[in-house]
Amino acid sequence: MEKERETGNRLDARRPCKRHVEGYIGYRPCTHDYRCDDCEFEQFFLDHYRVHAVVQPVDTIKIRGFDVPQGYYFHAGHTWAKVEGDQTVRIGLDDFAFKTLGPFDRLDVPLIGKEIHQDRPAVTVYRDEHRSAVRSPLSGIVTAVNQELLEDARAAFDHPYADGWLLTAHATALRSDLKQLMIDQETKAFMRKEVDELFGLIEETLGPMPNDGGDIRGDLYGEAPEIGWDRLSRLVFKT
Repeated sequence: MEKERETGNRLDARRPCKRHVEGYIGYRPCTHDYRCDDCEFEQFFLDHYRVHAVVQPVDTIKIRGFDVPQGYYFHAGHTWAKVEGDQTVRIGLDDFAFKTLGPFDRLDVPLIGKEIHQDRPAVTVYRDEHRSAVRSPLSGIVTAVNQELLEDARAAFDHPYADGWLLTAHATALRSDLKQLMIDQETKAFMRKEVDELFGLIEETLGPMPNDGGDIRGDLYGEAPEIGWDRLSRLVFKT
């Protein structure tokens, strides 16, 4: 009888947390016999995973039709990082990425507790039969993901710097990582260069732009798929 009890306890300890079964987090054993009301982790999950925070940019300017917020750090692969206090950082894709390749059908983001590393692929975007890897702007441990965005990836198209955030992370090398990112004037100069290169691709494929240069309204790939997903993806994500 004692042996059966010990065996049963070992089996109980290996039962996965229901949030793992639902696909929200990496493997975690259940320690409360699925009595979630008494589980501290369940409260953490509800506080940090389900809460949908809205980020309001301090200021936003337009560069040839693309929104660029002030006070955000930018990675050359068109992701952004917003420091929110201590070592908590909110991460997302910028307006350039969404208007060039989106709206996306689906987004794959790391589970809570997973490590992400600066310059390494962390997120995957999908549209039709295409997919592209997105590099993380910094290193850290994922502490929350945008559940609404996982359920409807198109929701981020109109508000990439607010409702369209992807995840939050506890940054593990914040000071050194931020030195590798752009902010404010650096971002403006970078974005102008990116827009020039994008317009070069458009003219190469579709012919001369209007005399005033024109602005990108959004969904460039949807309106001009002949430019090619791979060419646009390489420009946006630098992969």
